[in-house]
Amino acid sequence: MKTKKIPSRICVGCGGKKEKQDMVRVVKTAENGICLDMTGKMNGRGAYVCRNAECLQRAVSGRGLERSLKTTVPADVIESLKKEMSGIEAG
Repeated sequence: MKTKKIPSRICVGCGGKKEKQDMVRVVKTAENGICLDMTGKMNGRGAYVCRNAECLQRAVSGRGLERSLKTTVPADVIESLKKEMSGIEAG
């Protein structure tokens, strides 16, 4: 019996490679909105970040998130992403 392949992704913050289900996807939608995608299935360009605020901060400060999404990320959107991420860490 064949084992099922588990997809892995690279974090744009720390550069670590983890399983897709252990990461959070940040999506740039067709309307140029940026949000967290918990399902991993939203339409749009995505970038993966580990499930902690430190990696999100590294992705923002190192411009890895902007490079992956191919757009600038406004400061208010960054703050809302940080709030959502802190909710994920707590829950």
